[in-house]
Amino acid sequence: MTTTARGTALDAIVFDCDGVLIDSMPLKTATFGRLFENLGPEAARYVMDYHMEHGGVSRYVKFEHFYRKFHGRSVTPEESAALDRRFGELAMQELLRTPALPGAREFLEAHSATWPLFVASGAPKYELDAVLGAMGLAQYFKAICGAPPAKTEVLRAIVEGEGLDPARVLMIGDANTDLNAARAVGTHFLGVGPFPEPVTWMADLTGLADYIASLG
Repeated sequence: MTTTARGTALDAIVFDCDGVLIDSMPLKTATFGRLFENLGPEAARYVMDYHMEHGGVSRYVKFEHFYRKFHGRSVTPEESAALDRRFGELAMQELLRTPALPGAREFLEAHSATWPLFVASGAPKYELDAVLGAMGLAQYFKAICGAPPAKTEVLRAIVEGEGLDPARVLMIGDANTDLNAARAVGTHFLGVGPFPEPVTWMADLTGLADYIASLG
């Protein structure tokens, strides 16, 4: 593993949610498959594979892609909203029972007063508020931000809106979407993994405090 931010003090930490704060990726993958199972098993498998390969991308962007692939046209706003409602119906109760990733709750409890903490997720804000609120985690964040817009714009809005130096911000994510956002905005990056690129990554958040202490 290579280190991307060693020796750099931090002024803020930004977390992705699914796969970083909560262990929800398998549930959401299965939900995408159920959402399109009426198109047949091959389509459902494609949808699940695409979702896994494009972690951190807004589901609304994925809806557009799937409609273009399977129906040869754009999804309408009404169809996208209906898919979003159905996704929530299928997933929300299970999401509310999804455990936090190891180390996440302990880090938030111990360090929410040390740094301003933020969420930048590809999930809709209403879902993030509901799930993190039910888990008792929402209280630890200065702001919880979701899609739309895209992840890069969410992260940029946090950095610029708070007047932060991006070189003193750490983005923590589990997908190339998160890494690309960090690179575009200029923040440091830590992957939660196994992460698909040769960057610094951790299996979960149990060692996050020690990792940050090593940065100086």
